[in-house]
Amino acid sequence: MMKQLLNTAITAALEAGKAILEIYHSGEFYVEIKGDNSPLTKADTSSHHVIMSFLTKTNIPVLSEEGKEIPYEERKDWKQLWIVDPIDGTKEFIKRNGEFTVNIALIENQKPIIGVIFVPVSGELYFSSKEVGAFKVAVDINDFDVETLISKANKLPLQRKDKTFTIVASRSHMSAETDNYVQEMRSTHGAVNLISKGSSLKLCMVAEGQADCYPRFAPTMEWDTAAGQAICEHAGFKVIDMDTKEKMRYNREELLNKWFLIN
Repeated sequence: MMKQLLNTAITAALEAGKAILEIYHSGEFYVEIKGDNSPLTKADTSSHHVIMSFLTKTNIPVLSEEGKEIPYEERKDWKQLWIVDPIDGTKEFIKRNGEFTVNIALIENQKPIIGVIFVPVSGELYFSSKEVGAFKVAVDINDFDVETLISKANKLPLQRKDKTFTIVASRSHMSAETDNYVQEMRSTHGAVNLISKGSSLKLCMVAEGQADCYPRFAPTMEWDTAAGQAICEHAGFKVIDMDTKEKMRYNREELLNKWFLIN
Protein backbone atom coordinates (compact mmCIF):
# COMPACT_ATOMS: atom_id res chain seq x y z
CA MET A 1 0.00 0.00 0.00
CA MET A 2 2.76 2.44 0.94
CA LYS A 3 4.64 1.70 -2.27
CA GLN A 4 1.50 2.37 -4.30
CA LEU A 5 0.94 5.69 -2.51
CA LEU A 6 4.56 6.71 -3.12
CA ASN A 7 4.21 5.85 -6.83
CA THR A 8 1.01 7.90 -7.02
CA ALA A 9 2.66 10.91 -5.37
CA ILE A 10 5.66 10.70 -7.71
CA THR A 11 3.42 10.43 -10.78
CA ALA A 12 1.33 13.39 -9.60
CA ALA A 13 4.43 15.54 -9.02
CA LEU A 14 5.96 14.70 -12.41
CA GLU A 15 2.73 15.30 -14.34
CA ALA A 16 2.26 18.59 -12.47
CA GLY A 17 5.83 19.51 -13.37
CA LYS A 18 5.07 18.87 -17.04
CA ALA A 19 2.05 21.21 -16.87
CA ILE A 20 4.11 23.87 -15.07
CA LEU A 21 6.89 23.78 -17.66
CA GLU A 22 4.46 24.35 -20.52
CA ILE A 23 3.36 27.61 -18.87
CA TYR A 24 6.90 28.49 -17.73
CA HIS A 25 8.24 28.30 -21.28
CA SER A 26 5.22 30.11 -22.75
CA GLY A 27 5.81 33.10 -20.47
CA GLU A 28 2.04 33.50 -19.98
CA PHE A 29 1.99 33.49 -16.18
CA TYR A 30 -1.17 35.57 -15.47
CA VAL A 31 0.04 36.70 -12.03
CA GLU A 32 -2.57 37.53 -9.38
CA ILE A 33 -1.98 38.74 -5.83
CA LYS A 34 -3.69 36.67 -3.12
CA GLY A 35 -5.17 37.97 0.12
CA ASP A 36 -1.90 37.37 1.99
CA ASN A 37 -0.06 39.48 -0.61
CA SER A 38 1.67 36.44 -2.14
CA PRO A 39 1.59 35.82 -5.90
CA LEU A 40 -0.54 33.22 -7.66
CA THR A 41 0.03 32.21 -11.28
CA LYS A 42 -1.79 30.15 -13.89
CA ALA A 43 0.88 27.49 -13.27
CA ASP A 44 0.01 27.21 -9.53
CA THR A 45 -3.62 26.57 -10.41
CA SER A 46 -2.82 24.15 -13.23
CA SER A 47 -0.41 22.18 -11.03
CA HIS A 48 -3.00 21.98 -8.25
CA HIS A 49 -5.63 20.51 -10.57
CA VAL A 50 -3.21 17.93 -12.00
CA ILE A 51 -2.10 16.80 -8.54
CA MET A 52 -5.67 16.58 -7.26
CA SER A 53 -6.65 14.38 -10.22
CA PHE A 54 -4.23 11.75 -8.89
CA LEU A 55 -4.48 12.16 -5.11
CA THR A 56 -8.28 12.18 -4.90
CA LYS A 57 -8.22 8.59 -6.20
CA THR A 58 -6.44 7.51 -3.00
CA ASN A 59 -9.45 8.53 -0.87
CA ILE A 60 -7.08 10.32 1.50
CA PRO A 61 -8.00 13.97 2.18
CA VAL A 62 -5.79 16.69 0.70
CA LEU A 63 -4.62 19.97 2.22
CA SER A 64 -3.21 22.12 -0.59
CA GLU A 65 -2.00 25.72 -0.61
CA GLU A 66 -4.21 26.38 -3.63
CA GLY A 67 -7.18 24.33 -2.40
CA LYS A 68 -10.13 25.53 -0.38
CA GLU A 69 -9.53 26.42 3.25
CA ILE A 70 -10.42 23.45 5.45
CA PRO A 71 -11.46 24.30 9.03
CA TYR A 72 -9.51 22.61 11.82
CA GLU A 73 -12.75 21.09 13.12
CA GLU A 74 -12.94 19.14 9.86
CA ARG A 75 -9.23 18.25 9.78
CA LYS A 76 -8.47 17.45 13.41
CA ASP A 77 -9.55 13.79 13.33
CA TRP A 78 -7.79 12.93 10.08
CA LYS A 79 -5.32 10.12 10.74
CA GLN A 80 -3.84 10.54 7.25
CA LEU A 81 -3.76 13.44 4.80
CA TRP A 82 -1.79 14.68 1.83
CA ILE A 83 -0.14 18.09 2.21
CA VAL A 84 0.61 19.73 -1.14
CA ASP A 85 2.29 22.83 -2.47
CA PRO A 86 1.59 22.88 -6.24
CA ILE A 87 4.44 25.38 -6.74
CA ASP A 88 6.74 26.12 -3.83
CA GLY A 89 8.66 29.24 -4.76
CA THR A 90 6.16 31.10 -6.95
CA LYS A 91 8.34 34.21 -6.64
CA GLU A 92 11.25 32.22 -8.07
CA PHE A 93 8.97 30.94 -10.84
CA ILE A 94 8.07 34.52 -11.78
CA LYS A 95 11.77 35.51 -11.69
CA ARG A 96 12.44 32.55 -14.03
CA ASN A 97 15.48 31.39 -12.02
CA GLY A 98 14.33 27.75 -11.92
CA GLU A 99 14.38 27.52 -8.11
CA PHE A 100 10.82 26.31 -7.61
CA THR A 101 9.45 22.89 -6.78
CA VAL A 102 6.37 20.68 -6.56
CA ASN A 103 5.90 19.37 -3.01
CA ILE A 104 3.72 16.41 -1.99
CA ALA A 105 3.77 14.77 1.45
CA LEU A 106 1.72 12.07 3.11
CA ILE A 107 1.12 12.69 6.81
CA GLU A 108 0.14 10.00 9.29
CA ASN A 109 -0.59 10.84 12.92
CA GLN A 110 0.94 14.30 12.32
CA LYS A 111 4.23 12.82 11.02
CA PRO A 112 5.43 12.94 7.39
CA ILE A 113 5.81 9.36 6.14
CA ILE A 114 6.14 10.02 2.38
CA GLY A 115 7.82 12.99 0.72
CA VAL A 116 8.12 13.90 -2.97
CA ILE A 117 9.80 17.04 -4.31
CA PHE A 118 10.21 17.62 -8.02
CA VAL A 119 12.28 20.43 -9.55
CA PRO A 120 10.73 20.91 -13.00
CA VAL A 121 13.47 23.03 -14.61
CA SER A 122 16.39 20.78 -13.60
CA GLY A 123 14.44 17.51 -13.76
CA GLU A 124 15.64 16.49 -10.29
CA LEU A 125 13.29 14.27 -8.30
CA TYR A 126 13.66 13.70 -4.55
CA PHE A 127 11.43 11.13 -2.86
CA SER A 128 11.25 9.15 0.35
CA SER A 129 9.17 6.88 2.52
CA LYS A 130 9.75 5.60 6.03
CA GLU A 131 10.13 2.04 4.66
CA VAL A 132 12.78 2.59 1.99
CA GLY A 133 14.62 5.82 2.91
CA ALA A 134 15.33 8.91 0.79
CA PHE A 135 16.49 9.05 -2.84
CA LYS A 136 17.31 11.36 -5.73
CA VAL A 137 17.09 10.69 -9.47
CA ALA A 138 17.22 12.68 -12.72
CA VAL A 139 13.99 12.62 -14.77
CA ASP A 140 13.26 13.10 -18.44
CA ILE A 141 9.86 14.71 -18.00
CA ASN A 142 8.76 13.69 -21.49
CA ASP A 143 9.64 10.01 -21.12
CA PHE A 144 9.56 8.41 -17.69
CA ASP A 145 8.47 5.23 -15.99
CA VAL A 146 8.05 5.56 -12.22
CA GLU A 147 9.18 2.02 -11.36
CA THR A 148 12.34 2.49 -13.45
CA LEU A 149 13.06 5.85 -11.80
CA ILE A 150 12.74 4.33 -8.34
CA SER A 151 15.01 1.41 -9.22
CA LYS A 152 17.85 3.62 -10.51
CA ALA A 153 17.62 6.40 -7.88
CA ASN A 154 20.60 7.22 -5.63
CA LYS A 155 20.17 6.83 -1.88
CA LEU A 156 20.57 10.00 0.19
CA PRO A 157 22.69 11.50 1.55
CA LEU A 158 25.29 11.50 -1.23
CA GLN A 159 29.02 11.85 -0.68
CA ARG A 160 30.37 15.40 -0.61
CA LYS A 161 33.92 16.45 -1.48
CA ASP A 162 33.98 19.91 0.10
CA LYS A 163 33.94 19.42 3.88
CA THR A 164 33.61 23.14 4.70
CA PHE A 165 30.66 23.68 7.06
CA THR A 166 27.81 24.77 4.78
CA ILE A 167 24.62 26.61 5.68
CA VAL A 168 21.77 26.97 3.22
CA ALA A 169 19.33 29.83 3.72
CA SER A 170 16.38 31.46 2.01
CA ARG A 171 16.91 33.57 -1.08
CA SER A 172 13.82 35.67 -0.36
CA HIS A 173 13.47 35.57 3.45
CA MET A 174 16.81 36.20 5.14
CA SER A 175 16.47 37.59 8.68
CA ALA A 176 18.68 39.17 11.33
CA GLU A 177 18.31 36.00 13.41
CA THR A 178 19.62 33.91 10.51
CA ASP A 179 22.60 36.28 10.13
CA ASN A 180 23.30 35.87 13.86
CA TYR A 181 23.16 32.08 13.52
CA VAL A 182 25.64 32.20 10.62
CA GLN A 183 28.04 34.29 12.74
CA GLU A 184 27.66 31.82 15.62
CA MET A 185 28.53 28.93 13.31
CA ARG A 186 31.57 30.85 12.03
CA SER A 187 32.82 31.24 15.60
CA THR A 188 32.32 27.47 16.10
CA HIS A 189 33.49 26.03 12.77
CA GLY A 190 35.79 28.73 11.37
CA ALA A 191 35.18 28.89 7.63
CA VAL A 192 31.52 28.65 6.68
CA ASN A 193 29.90 28.49 3.25
CA LEU A 194 26.56 30.31 3.01
CA ILE A 195 24.34 29.33 0.07
CA SER A 196 21.06 31.05 -0.82
CA LYS A 197 18.32 28.98 -2.46
CA GLY A 198 14.63 29.33 -3.17
CA SER A 199 11.76 27.02 -2.22
CA SER A 200 12.17 23.54 -0.70
CA LEU A 201 15.50 23.15 -2.51
CA LYS A 202 17.05 24.19 0.81
CA LEU A 203 15.67 21.09 2.53
CA CYS A 204 16.78 18.97 -0.43
CA MET A 205 20.34 20.28 -0.09
CA VAL A 206 20.52 19.09 3.51
CA ALA A 207 18.96 15.70 2.67
CA GLU A 208 21.41 15.33 -0.20
CA GLY A 209 24.36 16.11 2.06
CA GLN A 210 25.32 19.28 0.18
CA ALA A 211 24.57 21.46 3.23
CA ASP A 212 25.09 20.78 6.92
CA CYS A 213 22.12 22.76 8.14
CA TYR A 214 19.17 24.95 7.21
CA PRO A 215 18.11 27.49 9.83
CA ARG A 216 14.67 28.95 9.10
CA PHE A 217 14.02 31.88 11.40
CA ALA A 218 11.21 33.38 9.32
CA PRO A 219 7.62 32.30 8.51
CA THR A 220 6.74 29.18 6.50
CA MET A 221 3.57 27.14 6.10
CA GLU A 222 3.03 23.41 6.54
CA TRP A 223 2.93 22.82 2.75
CA ASP A 224 6.35 24.52 2.41
CA THR A 225 8.08 21.96 4.65
CA ALA A 226 6.12 18.68 4.93
CA ALA A 227 7.61 16.90 1.90
CA GLY A 228 11.10 18.20 2.62
CA GLN A 229 10.89 17.13 6.26
CA ALA A 230 10.00 13.60 5.19
CA ILE A 231 12.96 13.47 2.81
CA CYS A 232 15.37 14.95 5.36
CA GLU A 233 14.26 12.64 8.17
CA HIS A 234 14.35 9.57 5.95
CA ALA A 235 17.91 10.55 4.96
CA GLY A 236 18.89 10.67 8.63
CA PHE A 237 18.55 14.39 9.47
CA LYS A 238 16.44 16.17 12.10
CA VAL A 239 13.83 18.88 11.56
CA ILE A 240 13.38 20.56 14.93
CA ASP A 241 10.72 23.07 15.95
CA MET A 242 12.66 25.78 17.79
CA ASP A 243 9.79 26.33 20.24
CA THR A 244 9.09 22.75 21.29
CA LYS A 245 12.63 21.41 20.62
CA GLU A 246 10.93 18.40 19.06
CA LYS A 247 10.23 17.25 15.49
CA MET A 248 7.79 19.45 13.62
CA ARG A 249 4.24 18.08 13.56
CA TYR A 250 1.61 18.57 10.87
CA ASN A 251 -2.12 19.12 10.46
CA ARG A 252 -1.99 21.54 13.37
CA GLU A 253 -4.75 24.02 14.11
CA GLU A 254 -2.31 26.79 13.16
CA LEU A 255 -0.80 25.96 9.75
CA LEU A 256 1.90 28.60 10.12
CA ASN A 257 5.17 26.90 11.14
CA LYS A 258 7.29 28.10 14.01
CA TRP A 259 10.99 28.70 13.41
CA PHE A 260 12.91 25.50 12.80
CA LEU A 261 16.40 24.09 12.29
CA ILE A 262 17.39 21.17 10.06
CA ASN A 263 20.71 19.44 10.69
